Amino acid sequence: MPVHQSGTAIGRTVVVWVMIMTKHLGSQLLNEPREAAPPRKPNSPEDQGKDTGRCLGAGLKTMNGSNPVVGGDGDLEALKEKALLIVHNAIQGAKDTLRELQKKEAGAKYEVPNIAWMRCEDFTIGKGLLQIEEYMRTWELHESWLHWTNYLDEEELKYSMRYCYRVRWSIPTCRKPIPRATACVYFVIEVSKIRPTTLPIEVFFVVETNKLIHRPGESRFKEKWLKEVIESKISLMETIYF
Repeated sequence: MPVHQSGTAIGRTVVVWVMIMTKHLGSQLLNEPREAAPPRKPNSPEDQGKDTGRCLGAGLKTMNGSNPVVGGDGDLEALKEKALLIVHNAIQGAKDTLRELQKKEAGAKYEVPNIAWMRCEDFTIGKGLLQIEEYMRTWELHESWLHWTNYLDEEELKYSMRYCYRVRWSIPTCRKPIPRATACVYFVIEVSKIRPTTLPIEVFFVVETNKLIHRPGESRFKEKWLKEVIESKISLMETIYF
């Protein structure tokens, strides 16, 4: 399970497991054979008289508002104790299972997709654009997203050269082929002047309105970043009247 899918699914699994275990153990308890009561010896005339007196006494107590005499209290208490034990064991088992699942999820390692970037000596502006396109194909985006990539400019630093690219993302539809807003992702390819030319180029990117710098192979791109940018732009435009 991807990790962006997790706590709710685990909780539901544990609840279902508790229900199944409780039902199974409860049916097992109900179907458990009970010891048959020993046959009762026939009463003598004197014992029958005593039993009749006990029954009359119990009836008088019931008529006077006292608690009636209920048979089988010992069996009922034993049944309650077994039921409580079953529920306790089921809950404890569910807690242990949930704890193990959380440990496995915390220790799971998720691979971040990346590509093999070209060497510094092989870099050209056109090849850089093609590699950016190749890298973006590793992103998990819905097929309705469309984009347009273009080269912006270059910046010369003391120890490297930086080449900037912009990728505009949007979701055009049949009703609105021209989207109301777009979300941009800015890529920077850095070619070192002092490092060996056989080493790969360095690449990083930022999402519009966000200052966090992402590097391929270190962070997983999320579709919601683009949606948040577009939604914020549309919300801002709705507050402006011309």
